[in-house]
Amino acid sequence: MNGFELTYKRFGARSILIEWPSVISEKVLYDVISFRDSLINSNIKCIVEVKSAYNSILVSCDTTIDNVYDKILELKSQYNPSKSKKNISTTLWTIPVCYEDEFALDLEELAIAKSCTKEDIVKLHSNDVYTIYFIGFLPGFFYLGGLDKKLHFPRRKSPRLQIKKGAVGIGGNQTGVYPNVSPGGWNIIGNSPVNFFDVSLQEPCFGKQGDKIKFEPVSLKMYHDIKILVDEGVYHIKNEVIND
Repeated sequence: MNGFELTYKRFGARSILIEWPSVISEKVLYDVISFRDSLINSNIKCIVEVKSAYNSILVSCDTTIDNVYDKILELKSQYNPSKSKKNISTTLWTIPVCYEDEFALDLEELAIAKSCTKEDIVKLHSNDVYTIYFIGFLPGFFYLGGLDKKLHFPRRKSPRLQIKKGAVGIGGNQTGVYPNVSPGGWNIIGNSPVNFFDVSLQEPCFGKQGDKIKFEPVSLKMYHDIKILVDEGVYHIKNEVIND
């Protein structure tokens, strides 16, 4: 596989920023993850932290980088695009979502705007498999790519001050789930009873960058039944490793 033309630039005294083309793409994402993992497992001793995003990696060192050009060459030596995707294990998580009116604050407005029924929106949203491109905004908030183009819709002009925990939203060409109560400007079409971030667990967030998410519609009764199991700490999210 041919690699991308990456750019390397100093980012403060102790860090270097590596950037890919500014697009949301699985090809870029898995190249980012592969390079990030190579850097974490490398023998470059000064590295203390490697953070990845949609199309960038921030490499931070424990001391000031005196010769940035030598350090960039050292980082470049770890880039091997032929390894992208091959050595990355991803998990498919199946997330229950209730799309009933009680939770779907903007579903009707979205259906009217798209000249279709609410059932059409739910079917489109729950048919696709989404990729976790980034985790941010709130701990456990997955930015999910792969939304059907028919569901692309701008964020609300006036964000709500309080969005319910578990609210499932659409913002632009992405979808996601609010892991906790917070302000938010995405269009709300349902709610999931699953905890997306639990500080009491050794791994508070079950998913990771590159994993897959599939939404499974559930009735209001099933939602409340699952919520009871979640609150009792005995609910297990359905998952399977799909690439190892």
